[in-house]
Amino acid sequence: MSSGQTPTKAAPRRSRRAFDRDQALAAALREFWTHGYETTSVASLTAAMGIKPPSLYAAFGDKRQLFDEAVQLYVHTYGAPLPQGPEARSDIAAMLRHLAADYTDPGHPPGCLIITAATNCGPGSQDVKAKLREMREEAKTSIAARIRADIDAGLLPAHVDADGLAAFYAAVIQGMNQQACDGAGREALDRVVDAAMAAWPQTPGSPAPASPSAPC
Repeated sequence: MSSGQTPTKAAPRRSRRAFDRDQALAAALREFWTHGYETTSVASLTAAMGIKPPSLYAAFGDKRQLFDEAVQLYVHTYGAPLPQGPEARSDIAAMLRHLAADYTDPGHPPGCLIITAATNCGPGSQDVKAKLREMREEAKTSIAARIRADIDAGLLPAHVDADGLAAFYAAVIQGMNQQACDGAGREALDRVVDAAMAAWPQTPGSPAPASPSAPC
């Protein structure tokens, strides 16, 4: 290079992410699913994801933003939307059967992230608790709308309380979640589904259930 010539600056090197973002997000989902939002630390997240904290912040923002993405991944991968078949009873039964299988699947943590992830949230995480509660309320509203459609179609008696019945099945789902987290297997949850569907209101014109025989 001749005297006085300005040195040529090297082109800036573009930083390259040294990890698979999708795999890291899946690992974060399992951490939140296993331990809940509040007790899952950034240190445990980065250990599970195989990255350093600066990479987490660069790729996902912060812990809350990472959790929001994990919830989206959970819904997309494991969500069980209510089927839209010919009548509500079979649709709700199918949904409960699906959940019985999913909540006890050994391939991932037991139960439901949307129910368990905010169980122990403190004052600083009430927005997380509210977000998950809103998602559960939306699911309950969908069940009520499906029941109400059957009432309007004459498939259920007009006196049936759609909101109350939907709340009952939402409570069944939450109970199934807890049973799965306590170690119950698929067969046990299927029996819960059997009992829950036995409580379905009698349809117009159907025979009333037989009364139990009097003891001899």
